[in-house]
This record gives sequence, C-alpha cells and structure tokens, in this order.
Amino acid sequence: MKKRSLKRQTVLTVILALALIVVAACGNTNEPAAATSEPADAANGSSATDKPAAEPLQKVKIQLKWVPQAQFAGIFVAKEKGFYEEEGLDVEIIPGGPDVVIEQQVVNGAADIGVTSFDSLLVNRDNGLPLVSIAQVLQKSSYRFVASKESGIDEPAKMKGKKVGMWTGSQQFQVLAFMEKNGLDPKKDVELVKQGFTMDQFFNKQLDVAVSTIYNEYHVVLESGVKEEDLYVYDFEDAGVGMLEDTLIVKDEWLKSNRELAVKAIRATMKGWNYAIANQAESVDIVMSAVTEGSTTKEHQTTMLMEMAKLVKPEGFTEAQVGAFVDEAVQRTVEIALKYELIKKEPDLAAAVDKTILEDAAK
Repeated sequence: MKKRSLKRQTVLTVILALALIVVAACGNTNEPAAATSEPADAANGSSATDKPAAEPLQKVKIQLKWVPQAQFAGIFVAKEKGFYEEEGLDVEIIPGGPDVVIEQQVVNGAADIGVTSFDSLLVNRDNGLPLVSIAQVLQKSSYRFVASKESGIDEPAKMKGKKVGMWTGSQQFQVLAFMEKNGLDPKKDVELVKQGFTMDQFFNKQLDVAVSTIYNEYHVVLESGVKEEDLYVYDFEDAGVGMLEDTLIVKDEWLKSNRELAVKAIRATMKGWNYAIANQAESVDIVMSAVTEGSTTKEHQTTMLMEMAKLVKPEGFTEAQVGAFVDEAVQRTVEIALKYELIKKEPDLAAAVDKTILEDAAK
C-alpha cells in the first residue's frame, strides 16, 4: 500500500509540474510568438510587404528674368502646390535682376530652364547661341512708355534729345524697335539710360520717358499717386512693335539629353499657371512668401497677377492653350526683329521653337 501510494503521489507531482510549465509559457507575453512561416528573403532583411524605394527627385534649375514676383506666379505655385514633385522634380528657382543675362545662364549650365523674352531668344540665336524655346508664357507685349504731361512729350518724335529709360540684359529689344519705328536713331537721337527695376529715376526726374510693363511698373506709378490723366502712355502693341515676351528656353544639347525632364517641367509649370489664374488670392500669398521682404506689397502683387492673367491666358484661350506658340504672334515678332535689324538673317523657327514639348505635356 505504501508503494502504490508513493507511486500515485509521484505521478501527481509530475502532472502538477507540467501544468505549471504550460501556464508559465502561456503567460509570458514578453516573448514574441514563433513564426509559422518565413519569407524566402527574410534572411536578407526584407519582407514580402516592403514597398519599393521611391525614385529620387530629379533636380531642375529655373532661372527667372527678374526678381521674385507675380510675373512668375505659375512657377512659384507649381513648386508650392507640389506640381513639380508630382512629376518627380526637385526644382530650384533662381532669381534674376537687371544685370542677369538669362541666355548666358542657360548656355553656361547655371540654369536648365530660363525665362527670357522671345525677341531676346531670336537675337541670341542670331548671335550663335544654341537655345530653343519650349513654351510661350506671354501671348502679347506688356511694354508701355510713360512720360508726364509736364514733359510735353505728346508724340514719339518729341522724345528726341530726351533721356529715355531702357532695361538691359535681354530686355531692351522692343525699346530699340519702338525708336526705329518712330524715326528715331537710338544711338544719336535720344539718350538711352539704363533703368533700374524701380521707377525711382522717373519719380526723381532723371528720366523723361520710362519704360514699364502693364503688370508692374505702370501700376507702381499709379500707386504713387500719379493719375492716368497726368501721363502720356505709349502702348508698344498699339505702336506696331509689340513682340512676344516671357518664354521658356533651354540649351539644345540639354534638351536632347533631357527631353522627358523638359516635358515634366512644362507640364507642371503650365498646371501652375492655370492654378494661379483660377486661384489668384491664394497664389498671391504664395508669391508673397518668396519676395524680398519690404520690396513690394500684397496689393501690388494682386494687381500684377490680375494683369499677368490677361497676358498668359488672353480672352478666348483655354487652359490647354496656356504656354502655346501662336504662329501669327511668333511671325510678327520675327518680322519686327528683321525690319529693325535686331537680327541679321531669317531665323530657323523649326530649330528655335519646339512645340512638341507642350504637346507631349498635354498627353
């Protein structure tokens, strides 16, 4: 009896010990559960649920022809709203200024895409620079000459012997054409004065006639308190010398190697312009975050974008046409450039303009 009792007690002890082991194992929540299966590539540190690594953004440098302002709202909006990033681009926006020659920046590789005037593109190609335009931002001239009525310059002929403002660095050609059209020799009949990017020289009587754009300097004059009726204003478009302005240029060689990159950049930029035109208040806020502090006001940038919208997307234009080359306007610019000897020979427009970039961007 004692042996049987001892055997039973031993069995119970073993059962109890096993039970305690099971409970302990089940209650240990700090140990991870054993995997029932393991992916074949687990040993390499990856799993079947890992997402492929995102492609790195491609860097693109865009050179502005002037300081940051609503003139370039489409570019700033495209960057801020992520339109460039959606295309896989990391865009750097480089400010311009009165002494920046956009064409040289692009040819030298300091910028991939430049904003310059179409007439300037023609002149620089005529001088041998290998450049091509891939989108036309402005569809007509924005230039205006302004003179105070006190000056008595109520017709272009009376500019003879006067101090006339002119921007340099790719922006002087319409002024020269205006002079020639009105029988004035820009080298002899007027004193051409390098004009800064403010209207201070005009306000200080250092200029008799100042060059301006309808979207910027003209309104600077009005905002200073000068009334429209106190000004003589000469519209270059009405004068018959209106030439195409803001256009996007690249180097031939760069385009051949980066065509798809150019398509993506144009697609995002034109999307930026359409958004800026449709959402002007928001777009002005975006521009204001980029301007030099104290250099402008929100009210002025609001007016600028309103005027730019009329030039980028004139009446009758659709969103799909923004950035397009209108053959009639292109040819008019060529004819003026030839007539007033800004260029020496008929340009090869097939080489100077690549319409297929915008066409592919629309697909």
